[in-house]
Amino acid sequence: INLRLILVSGKTKEFLFSQTDSAGDIALTVFENWPDDWEAEAVAKAEILRLIYQGRFLHCNVTLGALGLPLGKTTVMHLVPRDNLPEPNSQAAKKQRRFQ
Repeated sequence: INLRLILVSGKTKEFLFSQTDSAGDIALTVFENWPDDWEAEAVAKAEILRLIYQGRFLHCNVTLGALGLPLGKTTVMHLVPRDNLPEPNSQAAKKQRRFQ
């Protein structure tokens, strides 16, 4: 699967992965093969790199195959440094607290 990763700065780079690779595997691979022209955006460790696909953060264990990405086409994802993920469905949690 060909992934075009976009940084917040707008810089892009394409990487090849298999369907069995997880978001965590991708973050580690990109960290270990950090492009020279991304040097200004370098991070201290792979664990803070997060992928965003279709507006959602991907958890480390989700695989590319589970996302149903098309083979033979380029899929675009954003790559951002973030220490932790936002709480899933925070609106539902707020509603639930109101009814307790």
